[in-house]
Amino acid sequence: MVIDPVCGMQVDPQTAAGSSEYMGKTYYFCSPGCKKDFDKEPESYIHSEGHAGHLHQL
Repeated sequence: MVIDPVCGMQVDPQTAAGSSEYMGKTYYFCSPGCKKDFDKEPESYIHSEGHAGHLHQL
């Protein structure tokens, strides 16, 4: 399991809703929305990796 850098949820890389590569590292996401947010501003999420700094908006 890995941590979605956007929302902080645990994600299984095998079943993740998406992934992105940034600066040589692959990040996995629980939802397409988290991937979209990360892809727009990856720097705002990698500094707080492992912490749920941003929550899903329903």
